[in-house]
Amino acid sequence: MAALFCENCSGQYHYPQAHQPFEISCMLLLIMLGKVSLDFFMLQVKQKNVKVSFMGYFCVSLALLDLILLINIAVIFYFEDFALWGVRFTKYHICLFTQIISLTYGILHYPVCLVAGLDYYMTIAQTSQSPRQGQRLFYIFVVIFIWISVFFCILKVPAIYEELEIRNHFSPYQCPLYVSVQSYAVSFAMLLLIGMAFMVSRKEVITMILSVRVVSFASQPVLMFSYASNNNGTCFKWQLLTRLLVCFLGTWAPFVLLQFIILFLGPRIPAYMEMNVPWLYFINSFLIAVAYWCRCHDVELTEEMWSTDPFVSWKFCFMPFNNENTEPAEKPGTVIVIC
Repeated sequence: MAALFCENCSGQYHYPQAHQPFEISCMLLLIMLGKVSLDFFMLQVKQKNVKVSFMGYFCVSLALLDLILLINIAVIFYFEDFALWGVRFTKYHICLFTQIISLTYGILHYPVCLVAGLDYYMTIAQTSQSPRQGQRLFYIFVVIFIWISVFFCILKVPAIYEELEIRNHFSPYQCPLYVSVQSYAVSFAMLLLIGMAFMVSRKEVITMILSVRVVSFASQPVLMFSYASNNNGTCFKWQLLTRLLVCFLGTWAPFVLLQFIILFLGPRIPAYMEMNVPWLYFINSFLIAVAYWCRCHDVELTEEMWSTDPFVSWKFCFMPFNNENTEPAEKPGTVIVIC
């Protein structure tokens, strides 16, 4: 099967361990079926009442594109050899489409993280939960522009037009798929920052974890972290760092561990598998935490302020919480943080 090279991209190619076109097609079909199911599962279980954002629209677009790829693979896999609008499709096109998608996804991590980070930095302090129509249209335009730009960049690669010559260098039963280094770089940067934050506030984090209790709030079990607070205003950002770290790890600790294992073992994961909705929501929560910490003095303590993250509640990172339905704190001056 022909390979698609990207001369301006940093990455490698992964060769699936299959020896027949049927095995390769079946494997790609099953992988995409699992990925699409996971994408839509995450979109279904996330909180619905959240403020619109660039990352939210991009996650939906990624899930739809994965669904389109799955439908194409399934149709070609079922009919095997057919013509549509004068174009003949065979099972080799399953690999070809997957290669193009892998190259596309492989160079999206940097621009998506950059745009999402800037979006949260500029809008994190907004208190209005109902965005203007222009803001929605702007997000849709940016998402479409990024997809079109990346596809145009990929299709401009000369190797695409030299497919018949390139395929002679490989076995016809192999399907080399692009392995991007961008996801590894993003994962390494996130783990590095999380590790640095933990080292800076490790004592406070350990104290909060040791003080955890399960209480009933609004007829639901919640985790309560009670610890003696330092009311010195100069230490506010460092106290906030501890709370943000605990809230983030309280939701994404298994994913952080998974990223560490992936970086340590170094498996060659094709780019079409790496770019997925759970991964994007993991990055999303991290970027929100960074934006909250950078603009902590601009955050207003309003109820509409906290509907930003579909999976992590950051509300009690900024203010103490007291409720008559919960048990009193163990000693005066205790701050209660609920995640």
